Amino acid sequence: MIELTSTPIIILAILGSVGVALPLMGIAMKEKGTVVSYGIVTLLALFGSIGYILYQLALDHVSPAAIFSEDVLVDDAFGAFFAIAMLIVAIFTTVGSFSYMKNKSNISVYFSLILLSTIGMVLVAYATDLVMLFIAWELMSIPTYILVGFLKKDPISNEAAIKYFLFGALASAIIIYGISLAYGITGSTNIGEVIQGFMVLDANLIPVALLAVGMFIAGFGFKMGLVPFHMWLPDAYEGAPPTITTLLAAGTKKAGFAAALRVIVMGTVALSLDWTLALGIIAVMTMTVGNIAAVMQRSLTRMLAYSSIGHAGYILIGLSVAPFSPMGIQGSLFHILNHAVMKGAAFIAVAGIVTVLAVTHIEKIKGLGRRMPITSLGLVVSLLALAGVPPLNGFWSKLMLFGSAIDAGTVVWWGPWIAVAGVLNSALSLAYYGWIIRKMYFEGETEKRIKEPRSIIAVMIFSIIFMVTIGVYPEPIIQFAEYATPALDIISTP
Repeated sequence: MIELTSTPIIILAILGSVGVALPLMGIAMKEKGTVVSYGIVTLLALFGSIGYILYQLALDHVSPAAIFSEDVLVDDAFGAFFAIAMLIVAIFTTVGSFSYMKNKSNISVYFSLILLSTIGMVLVAYATDLVMLFIAWELMSIPTYILVGFLKKDPISNEAAIKYFLFGALASAIIIYGISLAYGITGSTNIGEVIQGFMVLDANLIPVALLAVGMFIAGFGFKMGLVPFHMWLPDAYEGAPPTITTLLAAGTKKAGFAAALRVIVMGTVALSLDWTLALGIIAVMTMTVGNIAAVMQRSLTRMLAYSSIGHAGYILIGLSVAPFSPMGIQGSLFHILNHAVMKGAAFIAVAGIVTVLAVTHIEKIKGLGRRMPITSLGLVVSLLALAGVPPLNGFWSKLMLFGSAIDAGTVVWWGPWIAVAGVLNSALSLAYYGWIIRKMYFEGETEKRIKEPRSIIAVMIFSIIFMVTIGVYPEPIIQFAEYATPALDIISTP
């Protein structure tokens, strides 16, 4: 039985209690509290959660990466890795909101919804039962539906919220259908027992099991933004408040990958299904569609949205070659953490630009390097890191992903070709990232410096330090990713 002092239970207690308390504080104070006061309370809860994870890891109270557990939650390194990434994104979102949410209403509810969604993201990473996974999935999703449409008087925000809700509800319905199929043929919702049940199915039930796995791929694929399940993503990201876009692009997408690793990968291995080539094709399609579409955008937000789709493809490379290269999932985990910081910083920079200048069109950010130098520097470093330019952190995670694909080439013929596709897509992404940099630094020479929000500056400084430090010395994160990587060969002995 899971202990009350286990990491997911404590995080649930911390974030849940503060998340419930914030609206009550708002009612008691008649919504007279400031953004800073609510934000600081939120930050204390988030930092406390990260601190507890690090405390558990330091004392070795966390088990190695596990797929199976008799309980609905497991306190393992895999969950801890994802939880840290998601909590960092939530911190970015909260700090960025200090300036963005000034003079807006329902501030306490806003921060409460961020915490509740973060609880869902974290529990998805720790869940080892399909019912628990679905509950966490909905706890993550429902607050974000509200947050995307938080600007009630903005028709674009309302449209984005409706689209996001409809596609999210469809994804949830598909997932619950897959869960029902899995339970119907195995008699259990425990992921370990389901996978074991898949391994001993009668031949006539295998198509049903394959359909269940297909439902999981489709349902989680919507949240991850994989092609062809990506249609909703650019509109939702563009219409949502830029701080909430940070939460969606760098946070909830990661929860989708956490769920995919626990359910999809292991399920397909148990069924002896050659899923790798299919995932490889989806990875290439996702990278290519995302980057080509990004080139054609004129809105900074939409460009970064399509870039997020492309990066989902990079992460999927590791999953596609996982059975053939030990670096596959390690590279995916490393890039997931890197992407959380890189994309989080980029969208928070956009939030700063929107807060001060109220623009997102790329033509209107000319001279931004002189007007908002620190915000611009943070955006530039994050874009270069996203492109995989050394010596930044994105270079090493992409190198691991592409290296794992080449390593898999000793077993499957298509491995090196996925690596080639990844390199070409990275080069393509550098083209449109470079276009943004040119607009900021080499055009618009008459602009004068303006005051930048201090909260945005704080996120930029932290992000720059992280991206450069991990770029120069990536070994600690690589070792953590290795420790958090579940072994595929444990399927036979849960």
